Amino acid sequence: MKIWRRVACAVLLLVVGVSLGATFVAPAGYARQYREAADAPPSRQHWLGTDDIGRDRFARVLYGTRLSLLLAPAAALLSTLMAAVIGGLAGYLGGMFQRAAMTVTDLFLSLPWLFLLITVRALLPLNVSPLVSVLATFLILGMLGWTSAARVLCASAACLRDSDFLRQARASGIPGARLFWIHVLPNLKPVLLAQFWISIPVFILSEANLGILGLGVAEPMPSWGSLLKELEGL
Repeated sequence: MKIWRRVACAVLLLVVGVSLGATFVAPAGYARQYREAADAPPSRQHWLGTDDIGRDRFARVLYGTRLSLLLAPAAALLSTLMAAVIGGLAGYLGGMFQRAAMTVTDLFLSLPWLFLLITVRALLPLNVSPLVSVLATFLILGMLGWTSAARVLCASAACLRDSDFLRQARASGIPGARLFWIHVLPNLKPVLLAQFWISIPVFILSEANLGILGLGVAEPMPSWGSLLKELEGL
């Protein structure tokens, strides 16, 4: 398994490196149209062919991969921070605050994730610039994707609440806010990292689902969702 893990990491690093270097690998860009070669098959000039308006598919795959690999971790970071504050603080405080926070969390979890995401995105303006659509899409992903991680962090913080080192810190006169930020959150770091890495592929797939429905990143900027949408007519 260790060998296959190394192979998988090497392939992932290769994909990340090539996508980050898309400007040099495909200098023509994702929006240039080769009108004389519209809907062309793969060739030496266009490795994956062109779409129906003559844009190079290989370049669009590279730029779309770079977009997903850069912004999905940003959305995962936002959702993990929200889960740390809401879930961690709820578990640390306990009592009525914990019950209220977990009630709101359960309400979000009871709603179908994909339908909630589609509904919120559809309520926002769709005729916006590509950059605004990118920011809106991944901001929504980050702000709606904290609930599952919040429950895990709430349980972890509740276990720490009555631990010996926190009792000693309280006895030393450390204020409650400092106690949470300095002593509780650092001990939740392994859980936070796990939730962060779990969220990244979830957000990549969620953006792809939105793009297939036409609610993701706006044209001409490519993303995995918009690239999959182009295949509907094939």
